[in-house]
Amino acid sequence: MAQRQEPPPIQENDPSEIDPIWTSSRTARQIYALGEVEKDITRLLSLAASSISLLTLPQTDEPEETLPQGEERSEQFVLEVSEYFERLNSIQENIRSSLAHIRQSRIAPSAITAPPLGFVPPSLGVGLPRAAGSSRGLQEERIDRDAWVGILDALTRLRASQQHDQLVQTASHYAMNT
Repeated sequence: MAQRQEPPPIQENDPSEIDPIWTSSRTARQIYALGEVEKDITRLLSLAASSISLLTLPQTDEPEETLPQGEERSEQFVLEVSEYFERLNSIQENIRSSLAHIRQSRIAPSAITAPPLGFVPPSLGVGLPRAAGSSRGLQEERIDRDAWVGILDALTRLRASQQHDQLVQTASHYAMNT
């Protein structure tokens, strides 16, 4: 019977592998830690799904699943549940640490409130103030501006060309008549 592949153990990232920007300040380290919490939550959900699969009766397993059988199934369940609770504890500690950092920094609660219902952040980052309902980003605004500048330039050159042609035609017509 095929053995189930062991999940990777909980591992802390080697400090030498972390981008230096994330170690530049306490706030940056907290943001990095919250990113790690997000990854831990993903793994936590995976462990929960796997543990539930191990609780089902072996005869209900899908043919493509490689869940262990018999006593191995119980042992695998214990391992996954243990890792689940270790991750859950780690997530709880990291979130509490982040909240303590926010309290210590005395960040105003209004600065961290959720956006209004239906808020859609502008694409490509910071946007310029616009009428309600518009969600264009700064990059789109620049592209739009550059397009209009290009159109204006093309129309100006076209107008100058037409005026030049008209002047040449008038001059040649005048030269023929005299």
